[in-house]
Amino acid sequence: MGEQNVEQMDSAELRRFTRRVLDDLAALERMCAEGLIETGIRRIGAEQEMFLVDQAGRPAPVATAMLDTLSDDRFTTELGKFNLEANMAPHVFGGPCLRKLESELREINLTARTAAKKHDAEIVLTGILPTLETKHLSLDFMTPVPRYYALNNTLVGMRGGTFTTAIKGMDELSYEHDNIMLEACNTSFQVHFQVGSEEFAKLYNLAQLVTAPVLAGAVNSSLLLGKRLWHETRIALFQQSVDVRNKAQQQRGHRTRVRFGERWLRGGVEELFREDLSRFRIVLSTELGEPSTDLLDRGVLPPLTALCLFNGTVYRWNRPCYGVKDGVAHLRIENRVLPSGPSVVDEAANAALFFGLMAALADDLGDPAESMPFDYARNNFVAAARYGLDAQFHWTGDRMMTAQKLLLDELLPLARRGLTNAGIDAADVDRYMDVLEARTKARRTGARWMLESLDAMDTGSSDQRMRHLVNTLHRQQLAGKPVHSWALAGEPEAGDWIESCRVVRQVMTRELFTIHPEDVIDLAASMMEWEHIRHVPVENDEGKLVGVLSHRALLRAFARRKADDAPPAVRDVMNTEPVTVTADTSTVDAITLMRQRRVGCLPVVDGETLIGIVTERDFMKIAGRMLEESLRASTGEHPKVEPG
Repeated sequence: MGEQNVEQMDSAELRRFTRRVLDDLAALERMCAEGLIETGIRRIGAEQEMFLVDQAGRPAPVATAMLDTLSDDRFTTELGKFNLEANMAPHVFGGPCLRKLESELREINLTARTAAKKHDAEIVLTGILPTLETKHLSLDFMTPVPRYYALNNTLVGMRGGTFTTAIKGMDELSYEHDNIMLEACNTSFQVHFQVGSEEFAKLYNLAQLVTAPVLAGAVNSSLLLGKRLWHETRIALFQQSVDVRNKAQQQRGHRTRVRFGERWLRGGVEELFREDLSRFRIVLSTELGEPSTDLLDRGVLPPLTALCLFNGTVYRWNRPCYGVKDGVAHLRIENRVLPSGPSVVDEAANAALFFGLMAALADDLGDPAESMPFDYARNNFVAAARYGLDAQFHWTGDRMMTAQKLLLDELLPLARRGLTNAGIDAADVDRYMDVLEARTKARRTGARWMLESLDAMDTGSSDQRMRHLVNTLHRQQLAGKPVHSWALAGEPEAGDWIESCRVVRQVMTRELFTIHPEDVIDLAASMMEWEHIRHVPVENDEGKLVGVLSHRALLRAFARRKADDAPPAVRDVMNTEPVTVTADTSTVDAITLMRQRRVGCLPVVDGETLIGIVTERDFMKIAGRMLEESLRASTGEHPKVEPG
């Protein structure tokens, strides 16, 4: 869950803490060499992250209040006030372990849901919440825990400027931000697999190999800030949201703190820690007790607090983990790629696939470092995140095939055998493998369900569609069925529209036609005719709003122009002092402002940057809906009122 008692460091503290990290690593190397790491047993575990939403389906920043209500030490905070995390109990890998995991997941979600209701909130399991907006990514929504503030301040300082996120999928997202809150857009279902130190390299490499196909069938994060991006956008988003490399480091290809890896592991677990310490600065410290090597000298297994804290700030998608439980030290591989949701049974099935492949391939394949170039595994991982089951994989034996075909023809049967050979109860093996097979055959992942649901919607604003998607997702999760059996979300509810027009951001037009102040007015006139618009914002070379050109101003300019006059520029006739609003201006205030200032449009700005426009026609649509609802309420009929 992470060390919470942390602090930023001055240079002297940095040197002291670095020495303690190195001492921890030396202690770990001794423990591996002397056989002090538990071996001969497999255990599994998981961490469940979740979103908190209000009754409208939007993020609900109530996590800290919920934790007071819960009084359950399995739960803890995450970066955002609208996130929550819970740790599952570990289970010996065998018998009913998967059923126990699913049962605890259901109990955890029920416990959280009961607490959330006391704060007028609900629980939603999804990799990225479709209703997240840029306003939720400010520090006002960061959980007030010293660890998060310290991490944010340090990483922002290392970056030396704003973070830039650019992701291209079906749509394209380009976003600059001055903090690490974009990372709070991600929630995951992380699974743990305990391994011995002597077998760590081979099993870690197997985890790297199977991560791509496991992810391909589990993708559930296709929407971010209203954009349709990768099927598992979390992968690209997390890497960019905490990319603290400066320009010089980027130019020479310095590694990012979030990464899949660059090569197969050849040594033991200590090789991963050495590489990370060599490449990445230590960013946080905490209070420390007796040095770990001194504890070992006294026969005490150390907690390796400094090394574990550092490890928590380097984000490998398959992360090595160390722990001490009941006086026994152990190693785990933490697979971090799986998204939260779309249902509890889907999550349990995804975990079963990962564990089953790890068990089977350890016997069937051996170390993949001997049979496949590492670049294939890394490229497969990116392809899985981008395209899900449609991804093209380069697999062992130099074969090319889709993720769907690889899973159906080879990996699902292999995982089934791995689970059976590990002694997993036969009924549970059938339950989870059948869910995976049905999902893969139908190509109905959580990501595809969202995209297809949106594509099928013909009514409602973007805000209304996203909220309807989240609310439908929540209802399906309560029903408890796997995603491949879900019907599409359908159309937004007719009476729900008013919640989607409370502020300007919900009704404004984002895809704008703009013009430059030096352009000829004839071009502006043509644009207005072609696109059936009456107002065109004017931007300069820096993308700043400098004016608005109206249809009425153009008519006056053309009326005054003589045949032999030089064609005027937009700057000559535009309104250089347009009335503007922000995205969070209420629609009532915007309408009032438009009437008072007698203008037909309001450019929507963030500082000097144009981000949208709202016009008389947008508000007439709202008025039309209000009249339609009023007539329906009074007559019981369903009249269709066309605005304007």
